[in-house]
Amino acid sequence: MTSSDSNGSGWFFLTNHAHVLICVDGDPGVRLRDIADTVGITERSAHKILSELIDEGYVDKAKVGRRNTYSVQPDLSMRHPLLRDSQVGDLLKIASKPS
Repeated sequence: MTSSDSNGSGWFFLTNHAHVLICVDGDPGVRLRDIADTVGITERSAHKILSELIDEGYVDKAKVGRRNTYSVQPDLSMRHPLLRDSQVGDLLKIASKPS
């Protein structure tokens, strides 16, 4: 995936933070390299974003063997004032792929 959409306009409706959160929610054992490839960012950026999400409590990190696993905290409020009454889980429900 590249940093521009299919028509080349270069913007998306969701931020990279939201994309990383969606990746982690979809695969708790996802590797940083895979997050970066899926979102279309560098591995360093993926690490920074994931660290911010962990530091703010939106994601928990646990070590299982040699790998990290992550869990999203869906009951936390969204950060933007416009969405303060919504929870992270609301975003994840909208963004999840139908089974």
